Amino acid sequence: MTLLIVHYLNKSRAQRLLWLLEELELPYEIKFYERGLDYRAPAALKAIHPLGKSPVIEDDGVIVAESGAIFEYLIEKYGHGRLAPQPGTPERLRYTYWLHYAEGSAMPLLVMKLIFNRIPAQVPFFLKPFARTICGAVAAKLIDPQLVENATLWETELGRDGWFAGREFTAADIIMSFPVEQLGNRAKSVAGSPAIKSYLEAIKNRPAYQKALQRVPAE
Repeated sequence: MTLLIVHYLNKSRAQRLLWLLEELELPYEIKFYERGLDYRAPAALKAIHPLGKSPVIEDDGVIVAESGAIFEYLIEKYGHGRLAPQPGTPERLRYTYWLHYAEGSAMPLLVMKLIFNRIPAQVPFFLKPFARTICGAVAAKLIDPQLVENATLWETELGRDGWFAGREFTAADIIMSFPVEQLGNRAKSVAGSPAIKSYLEAIKNRPAYQKALQRVPAE
């Protein structure tokens, strides 16, 4: 098999892909890229994919971008029945939902939360009080309530079987790890939810999770 290449931009959600590759026991090489002062990807990464997004994989000349698409590609080509429920089962429907929900529903809210938290630090000092007031109000009225609703959904789903797509660990749990960890780090009430807390402990104890962390320098 041709060695997979992972194009890895720092401060991105690419860590999940390394974890998936470790779970599948696939050999891979990492090419690291650093963001510029404007937080954008360097030209070298844009030469791989025009949007300069990460992760991007290269498999025998085939370029695949977008986390959900990469996950589906790798599971279909190299999974051999692993990390995905059988087609036609209720678990498979749950799996497909969470595989796309992670980037389609969860991450936009977390990104908005991050942006509104950062805006006050980016404006001139005399505008900071106004920016803090406006951004705080937007977060409190529009973003935070939706985050609570989503976290409640996670707690309910994880409370059923311990994983997002049934009683077995799947790639859906890998792709959902980032939003759950990020929200758990920012909201103590979420991290304290019993099912979410058990899930976070379970994923961090997986050997492949630990191996993936060791493949990249601490940020």
